[in-house]
Amino acid sequence: MTEHIPAIETDKKLNQCFPGRVVRKDLTKKLKGSNNVPVYVLEYLLGSNCATEDEELIEEGVKKVKRILSDNYVRPDEAELIKSRIRETGYYTVIDKITVHLNERRDVYEAEFSSLGIKEIEIDPETVKKYEKLLGGGIWCIVKMEYSVESSRSPFMISSLKPIQIPNMDINELIDRRKKFTKDEWIDILLRTIGMEPDRLEYPVKWHLLERLVPLVENNYNLCELGPRSTGKSHVYKEISPNSILISGGQTTVANLFYNLSSRQVGLVGLWDVVAFDEVAGIRFKDKDGIQILKDYMASGSFARGKDQINANASIVFVGNVNQSISSLMKTAHLFAPFPDVMNNDSAFFDRIHYYLPGWEVPKFRPEHFTEGYGFIVDYLAEFLREMRKRSFGDHIFKYFRFGNNLNQRDVIAVKKTFSGLMKLLYPDDSATKEDAREILEYALTGRRRVKEQLKKIGGIEFYDVNFSYIDVEEHSEHFVTVPESGGSRLIPEGMGKPGQVFSVNRNEDGKIGVYKFELQVVAGSGKYEKSGLGSNSKAKEAVQTAFNYFKANAKSVSQSISTKEKDYQLHVQDLTGVGIADGLALPAFISLCSGALEKPVHEQIVILGTFTIGGSISVIDNLSDLLQVCLDAGAKKVLIPISSAGKISMVPPDLFSKFQISFYEDPVDAVYKSLALS
Repeated sequence: MTEHIPAIETDKKLNQCFPGRVVRKDLTKKLKGSNNVPVYVLEYLLGSNCATEDEELIEEGVKKVKRILSDNYVRPDEAELIKSRIRETGYYTVIDKITVHLNERRDVYEAEFSSLGIKEIEIDPETVKKYEKLLGGGIWCIVKMEYSVESSRSPFMISSLKPIQIPNMDINELIDRRKKFTKDEWIDILLRTIGMEPDRLEYPVKWHLLERLVPLVENNYNLCELGPRSTGKSHVYKEISPNSILISGGQTTVANLFYNLSSRQVGLVGLWDVVAFDEVAGIRFKDKDGIQILKDYMASGSFARGKDQINANASIVFVGNVNQSISSLMKTAHLFAPFPDVMNNDSAFFDRIHYYLPGWEVPKFRPEHFTEGYGFIVDYLAEFLREMRKRSFGDHIFKYFRFGNNLNQRDVIAVKKTFSGLMKLLYPDDSATKEDAREILEYALTGRRRVKEQLKKIGGIEFYDVNFSYIDVEEHSEHFVTVPESGGSRLIPEGMGKPGQVFSVNRNEDGKIGVYKFELQVVAGSGKYEKSGLGSNSKAKEAVQTAFNYFKANAKSVSQSISTKEKDYQLHVQDLTGVGIADGLALPAFISLCSGALEKPVHEQIVILGTFTIGGSISVIDNLSDLLQVCLDAGAKKVLIPISSAGKISMVPPDLFSKFQISFYEDPVDAVYKSLALS
């Protein structure tokens, strides 16, 4: 593989437009390997000491940063050495993560140093008021320490404290200078800023990496990303911005996340721009009402504690691993399956998620995926993202487009938020053309539809309206979006099938709806009947045996030409969706036998609903709407329904019912006539 050469011209332009605001990312990579500090800490120091293109000055700057880190960054294994230096010199500067809590008994604020390992260090209340994040998870700081044996509790004292952040930024400067770059150049700059080499990434992957930044730029945005390991899902929220916090392991409390009633302190959602839960499978609240409060907050950006209604702006991010193939997960469950059961049983919780980022479309990162070119100092980017949270671009959609009728209010809010966030990232100067806006809108619609598709699997007909579209207001044309993992290949193909090939949709004993394909082989023989594909489901075997028995007894009622004693029939049932074999398969099995015996195929893209008992009585269908929605998704154009269930049609949304050509049958033999293409 040839060595990658970064885009030199973009690097030059970036340095000219943003002097002192950019850094060569290979320097970050070089120092990051030997120092376990967040990227924004390293680049704060690099930006202060290496803001030049002069190689000699860069080398000197790197040496200085190394020296600062060597002398002042506290490694846990060197904590005792640093404490000794503070004692021997009387003062010392350290770089550490500082967390503060209120000691109510003494009525003082006390600081805890993460790596230095010292606690109960009194800190000035004014400093705490100035930097409130000290109270919620802690922040990295440069701290001047003093040592005095006269102190009653700890000899260590904080002389001064400064968070590691760029002190100010001119948002208008960045917005104005964005105009000097093309869309593709700007995307590449943003990706290099977070450490990725865009020339090594496919175009759709670039969009997914940008989407990870949307919670940082958009207030109250709820994002979910599940996928394989080693794709950098939590990297942005842990390393790139000092304004986000990652809850490792997923365990928390209502007091920690929302509001502590005893101390009257707002929790993480009031202190951080983004609260990210790492590894969703481990999300646990010690409080019974934790999930409900989180759900309410995700919907409204507010929560009630005590007598107060409290508003906050933090976005919520869920990241986690998928341990099986997506195709397997799609067949056996849904894409939210890795969440804990308490959430999986609550479809309304997932309805609050604005975007589902498909982590399986992001490659596992290798060394060549990390850039050596120039990007913004990440803290400069973080301040830009934070400043842009005050603005909204959601209504810019309606310059060119309006939504189709399948989007409800919650869908519209979700799409507008994603659109707004990506607009802020890519076109903060509002320079997006109609086609630029279309590209963002389609991406936003796809992620929300992915949420809705899973809700349909979990919650049924309540979420049937998943055919998202937008309308070009100038051309009056409607455009639909699909999700790649579920929209490509139809289970029921177009074109006439072979005789004996029948499709049915039915509900199994666990309540899951499946699509089943029946195939029949008819050979010369002595009237034997064999069945396969039913596994160990005894009720399904009984149903198919009922079909065989009914076929033998009633074949002549269908056609005098059917022979039940001079042919052997081998019936195979395939569970196309992987949910498990259903019990009520007698009718489609009977139609398959008649179709094969007559050598007549059934109608193109028809689905058989319903079944019958051993005496030939037709069973009434429950939840017709849910069954029809699955028929539609599978690719059905015609549906056969028992006349006894005609009364259920009033409960089917007209928009769904109108998608099919419907036929009604009275008994099993009538069902054969209605399903076969006899002409």
